[in-house]
Amino acid sequence: MSTGSDGPAGDGTPAGGPGDGAPVAEFMRHRDRLFGIAYRMTGSVADAEDLVQETWLRWNAVTVPVARPGAYLARTVTNLALDRLGSAAARRERYVGPWLPEPLVTAPDASDEVERAEAVSLALLVVLESLSPLERAAFVLREVFGYSHREIAEALDRSEASVRQLARRARSHVEARRPRYDTSAARQRRLTEQFLAAAVGGDVGELMRLLAPDVTVWADGGGKRRAALRPLHGADRTARWALGVLSQAPELEVAFATVNGQPGILATSGGEPDTVAVLDIDGQGRIAAIRLLRNPDKLSHLRVPGTGSGRPPAAGQEPD
Repeated sequence: MSTGSDGPAGDGTPAGGPGDGAPVAEFMRHRDRLFGIAYRMTGSVADAEDLVQETWLRWNAVTVPVARPGAYLARTVTNLALDRLGSAAARRERYVGPWLPEPLVTAPDASDEVERAEAVSLALLVVLESLSPLERAAFVLREVFGYSHREIAEALDRSEASVRQLARRARSHVEARRPRYDTSAARQRRLTEQFLAAAVGGDVGELMRLLAPDVTVWADGGGKRRAALRPLHGADRTARWALGVLSQAPELEVAFATVNGQPGILATSGGEPDTVAVLDIDGQGRIAAIRLLRNPDKLSHLRVPGTGSGRPPAAGQEPD
C-alpha cells in the first residue's frame, strides 16, 4: 500500500497543524488511524484511548506549522505506545492466569467500528505479544498500515537498514505462529451458533463433533472472575468445561457480536458485560481454539445494547 508523498498519513495532507488554527479538525482526520496503531501496539482498548488522548494533548501544544501532520501524529502515538509497552511488560509478569488482549466488540450488523477491527483478530494480537516492542512497531506500521521502511525509520529514529531487519524478523515470526486457516464469517458464525446451542442444550456428543481433537481454551479472568488458570487442551476437557460453565451461570444472557472482526459471543449479567468469547475454526470446519475474556477491567469499555453502559468518550472524541 502506497502512503503517498505526505509520509505515514498517506492522505496527501498539506503542510499545516495547530499553527494554522485548526488543530481539532486536523487531528480528527487521523484519529481512527492513531487508535488503530495504538490498539495493535498495546492490545488494550483503554491504553489505546489514553495514548490517542496524550497524542492530542501534544498536538494541541504545538505552536508552529507542521509540514506533515499525519506523519507527526503517527510518530507521536507510536513512541508513546513503545513507552507504554515497557510498563505493561512488568504488569504481565504479575498477571493471574492467561493474558488475552482487550476485545473490540460491536453488534453483528454494526458498521461504525468495523474498520477499527480489521486485521486485528485476538489470535494475531496474541502473536504480536511475542515480538519485541520495536519489532511490533515495525510490523504494525509496515504490514498493517503500509508505511515505507524510510517512514518507519523516521518514526522510530532508527536507520532504514535496521528497520528492514526488524520488519523482516517480525514478519517471519508472525507467519510462523499465526493460524493458517481462513474461515468465512458466515461459516464461523454458523459454528459459533452450533457450539452455543450444544453447550446450552447439554449435548456432549454434538460438542465433541464440533471440537477439534487438539482444541485449546484460553480463559482470561485476571484473578477477578472465575476462569481456568491454565489453558485447557483436548476436546473432552473442553466439552465438559463448556457444559460446566453454562450450568453454573444460568442468569447469563447471551447474544452474538462481532469480536475483533470475527463472529463471537457477548454474555451479559444484570445488564453488564460478563464474558466475551471468540472461536477459531480450522480447515476441517472444527473449533480449534476458544478465547474467553472475563476480566471486568478488560470489558468495562463495552457498551451493552439498551443499557447505555460503557466508558464515556475521551476528550476530543465525539460521543456515539
